[in-house]
Amino acid sequence: MSEAKDANDEHDTNDTGESRVPRRERLDLLQRRLAEFAAARGWEPYHTPKNLAVALSVEAAELVEIFQWLTPEQSAKVMEKPETAHRVADEVADVLAYLLQFCEVLGVDVLDALAAKIERNELRFPVAGAPAPNRHSSE
Repeated sequence: MSEAKDANDEHDTNDTGESRVPRRERLDLLQRRLAEFAAARGWEPYHTPKNLAVALSVEAAELVEIFQWLTPEQSAKVMEKPETAHRVADEVADVLAYLLQFCEVLGVDVLDALAAKIERNELRFPVAGAPAPNRHSSE
């Protein structure tokens, strides 16, 4: 594992910096809420991997649409305007909601998958001039 903090162990903090609920638990809770929301409405038959992947793509495209004709400088400032900040936050939430539902249906642990991908990328794209990380032969 890299020396970076494990995302599974990080805690969110309140305004005073005190730890609240571990991120892993918050993510699991949100995933359960999404599943319960869909179940209460009888949407499970429609929440197939294909449908969720398509919905995820559509929501990602809606996020892209906000930035489509902005300059790099304008795009860096979208969160300064309340109306665009709200739109960005909503689309990010939609993308994350569909990603979490997709992972739930397929049994993918999103945090483990991300940690493993970062690890592979660190090996694939080492920092120039940095020594290779020490790896045990069984890893």
